[in-house]
Amino acid sequence: MLPFPDIDPVIFAFGPFKVRWYGVMYVLGFIASFQLVRLQIQKFRLTRLEGLFDNLNLTLIISLVLGGRLGYVLFYNFSYYLGHPLEILATWEGGMSFHGGLLGVLLGGYWFCRKNGLNFLETADIYVVTIPIGLGLGRIGNFINGELYGRPADVPWAMIFPGGGLVPRHPSQLYEALLEGALLFIILWKLKDRQHKANWPKGTMLGLFLFFYGLLRSFAELFRQPDRHIGYLAGFITRGQILSGLMIIGGVIMLILLQRQQKR
Repeated sequence: MLPFPDIDPVIFAFGPFKVRWYGVMYVLGFIASFQLVRLQIQKFRLTRLEGLFDNLNLTLIISLVLGGRLGYVLFYNFSYYLGHPLEILATWEGGMSFHGGLLGVLLGGYWFCRKNGLNFLETADIYVVTIPIGLGLGRIGNFINGELYGRPADVPWAMIFPGGGLVPRHPSQLYEALLEGALLFIILWKLKDRQHKANWPKGTMLGLFLFFYGLLRSFAELFRQPDRHIGYLAGFITRGQILSGLMIIGGVIMLILLQRQQKR
């Protein structure tokens, strides 16, 4: 068993103002993503997107935060927030959903592209291959916070988390950082170049992201402790696996439709 590295989630504080590792991970994820998107814009000479880059980024950040928070409220704790509606705004207390954040980004991005005459699928392909960087960093932030820990385990690298009782558990946040972060980024970044060489239809990277993320997240959920107030659904499946399963189905359907459309 490994000791849990008791890292203070707060980096520094000025009175009531606190800078937390989790928030810094979000900022680093945004910076890395936007820099990689800028590189692709220059490489593929997307001049129209380049002129709208900053405004689109602002729209996506707002969409991510709103979608992530509302997704958590609706998907994971609706009954609680139904009785405490004012706490929906208390984002500093935690509670963000990746699936909700993704939905928010897709809707916000689609609205922006439609309003400004951008090709949504082409734009989504450029951005989506960079998302795993933020995902991986976010999971490291979860690990530092000691939240979203894993199920009981007897592996040599199991840890006792502050909120998980005196039971050694999987450091599932690190599993997810490696799977949904590092591995997914490598897969998508390599396939990105192949898309342009093989003339895959626009939207292919978005479909592949939905499929591979759903697959990797579903696997990682086998080691992650379900939310205490939700538990297992039907006795064996988690809420995260259900939402990820829908992503897999959506990704497969999208890829099939894109291929059919290209053959016409």
